[in-house]
Amino acid sequence: MRPLGELEAEVMNVVWHSAEPVTVQNVADALNERRPLAYTTVMTIVDRLRAKGWLTREKAGRAYRYTAARSADDYTAALLEQALDTTADRTGALVRFAGRLDPAEAAALRAALTRVEKDPDTREGD
Repeated sequence: MRPLGELEAEVMNVVWHSAEPVTVQNVADALNERRPLAYTTVMTIVDRLRAKGWLTREKAGRAYRYTAARSADDYTAALLEQALDTTADRTGALVRFAGRLDPAEAAALRAALTRVEKDPDTREGD
């Protein structure tokens, strides 16, 4: 999986943070609060993300409404896995990563590992 480009990530963040499906206009309006972008630019990025399998769409009147096909957590987990694939010492990298977690994050990771050890079927993405 290739990481999302800067504008693709911004579009996905709008979609991920929306409580309901979004139109291209919704995305453009949200992005234009931070920087000016042409509607056609946003439409191109949305179409590209749909072609890559990141977004799904449904017809709603004359427009389409888009939803995320994969969650932000799935994306982040894939990036972490890719990062681990770049090292010959995955265990060492994981130990260093775990050492940088704050106590609440470490507790959440510990609980997740315990769940997976007890029930391997709880693994996500398998």
